[in-house]
Amino acid sequence: MVTPARPGCVIAVNGLIRQAGNTDEEGAVKLAIIAATGGIGRLALTQAAAAGHDVTAVARNPRNLPPGAARVVTADLAAPDPAALQAAVAGADGVLSGLGPRGRADAGITCRGTRTIVTAMQAAGVRRLIVVSAAPVGTVPSPGRPRPPRRPRPPRRDPGDGILLRTVAYPVLKAVLREPYADLARTEDVLRESGLDWSSVRPVRLTGKPASGRYRTALGRNVRHGLSISRADVAGCMLEVIGRPETFGQAIGIAN
Repeated sequence: MVTPARPGCVIAVNGLIRQAGNTDEEGAVKLAIIAATGGIGRLALTQAAAAGHDVTAVARNPRNLPPGAARVVTADLAAPDPAALQAAVAGADGVLSGLGPRGRADAGITCRGTRTIVTAMQAAGVRRLIVVSAAPVGTVPSPGRPRPPRRPRPPRRDPGDGILLRTVAYPVLKAVLREPYADLARTEDVLRESGLDWSSVRPVRLTGKPASGRYRTALGRNVRHGLSISRADVAGCMLEVIGRPETFGQAIGIAN
C-alpha cells in the first residue's frame, strides 16, 4: 500500500523513486529511456517493459525499437530539440540515458545530448537521471576537473583499479579513445553542475552476454578486480538504482 503524499514530493515504491501522484496499485513507475535503440538503452527498454513500467522511448530511428514496448518520441541527440525532450521526460520518475557515440561522426554527442536532457528535465521538474559512462573516466581531466594547480581535479588513480589496469590497459585505452573519454568526462561535469539527482554508471569492458543479475558495484570508484560486465547487467543496474538515494550524485563502478 502506498501512503498518499503531497504533489511534487518524491516517494519510494518497491525500491523505485516515484513522484507523488504517479503511483498505481501495481507499483509501476514512469520512465523515459534516451537512446533506446542503442546497446544498453534497448536492453533497459526491454527490461523496463517486461517489469510493467510505463516507458517512453526516445530514439533517433524509432523503426529499430521493439514493437509496442513503449510510447515513442523521435529525437536526434546529435542535434537535440529541447522541446521534444521536455515532452518525453515530463512526469517521469526517472530518466535513463544510454547515449553514446556510434562513430567518429558522433564525436561530442554525449555531452551535448546530456546537456539538453538536463535542460529538459529542469524545465519539466524531473529530478532523477542515470547515464552510462565508462570505468576509466574517473581519472580523465575535464574543464570542471582540470589537472593542478586548479581545484577540484580528478584523482591520479582510481582506488578500484588493479596495477595492470592502472599501468597498462587504461593508459592504452585512454590514448586510443581519447576523444570519447574526454566527451564522457565533460558529460560528468554537466551532471555535477545540474542540481539533479544524477548517477553515472561506469562499466568496465562491455560484453554481449545475457543478464546474470550477479554483479558488483562500488560508489565513487571502480570495482576492485573488475574486468567485464554485460550490457544487460548494466541496464539492470540502471533500473535497480533509480530509487536508491545513496547513489544520488555518485559515479557507480560496475563489474562482474
